[in-house]
Amino acid sequence: MQFLSDNAASVHPALWRAMQAADAPDSPYDGDALSQRLDAAFGEVFGRDCAVLWAATGTSANCLALASMVQPHGGVVCHREAHIEVDEGGAPGFYLHGAKLMLAEGEGAKLTPAAIAAVTDPICKDVHQVQPHAVSITQASEYGRAYQPAEMAAIAAFCQERGLPLHVDGARFGNAVAFLGCTPWQACQGAAALSFGMIKNGGMSAEALVFFDTGLADVARYRRKRAGHLQSKGRYLAAQLLAMLEGDLWLANARHANAAAQELASAAQDRLLHPVEANEVFLRLTAPEREALRTQGFSFYDWGDEAARMVTAWNSPMEHVTALARAIAAL
Repeated sequence: MQFLSDNAASVHPALWRAMQAADAPDSPYDGDALSQRLDAAFGEVFGRDCAVLWAATGTSANCLALASMVQPHGGVVCHREAHIEVDEGGAPGFYLHGAKLMLAEGEGAKLTPAAIAAVTDPICKDVHQVQPHAVSITQASEYGRAYQPAEMAAIAAFCQERGLPLHVDGARFGNAVAFLGCTPWQACQGAAALSFGMIKNGGMSAEALVFFDTGLADVARYRRKRAGHLQSKGRYLAAQLLAMLEGDLWLANARHANAAAQELASAAQDRLLHPVEANEVFLRLTAPEREALRTQGFSFYDWGDEAARMVTAWNSPMEHVTALARAIAAL
């Protein structure tokens, strides 16, 4: 009974069917008919013009977005525990040719205008200091916390005032939107670019890089090719993205994962380290308690010496979820 990561979940059958349907000759790279439909399809989801590029990984999507905004001598303000800082193996520095990540604080791995200002305001306008060129936040955050629309609006206003383009790492964007019950745009409003996560939500090697500042997409296209990410048969990635949007499958998948996480949260009660607002559950568990759960057949990651992280997915069997909830409650 697997709760390690939503990355380990199966590919949704609708996406397999979409890839099979795309298995016919078409223009290579992103000149195919499916790739050409992405701008309009995502524009309908967000209710505004956008330019959409597919990418094979979340890391490449994040880094290509930031590389289109930030010069090598600049910096990106992000949370100290942001994925781009902690879990991308130095890829931002590689793609951005040495641009600096400027680390901010915030409860639940979330930023606020004040937290961003605490990093940027002490910086002198001087060639001897790295200047901030962009801000990056994660929706939902690395601790599964969702930015409310009002919080997004406040960050967007701050970034606009300071002339800082905003990047949103949306690896679990669907889970955030499903939790918030708002429009997709309200969940990322003000973003110049959004890494729209699909792989954790039922996709296979296909992420959407959505540019609301469409001029940045022109830069990113060149950078994607230079980085070796312009796949020759891109129609198979585009097919997955379009299938995920069809009938709001992305939201249905996220809602199932969120509901499973809520069942675990209800059983965990005082063990919760963070409110559960997406599909990640962080619990206080001693080493013997973690071993007891693993002996019963549950797999998950340790989170330091006294905690664990459990992640539900679009296809988590509810009988497994219920079994884990009961096991946690019985500890």
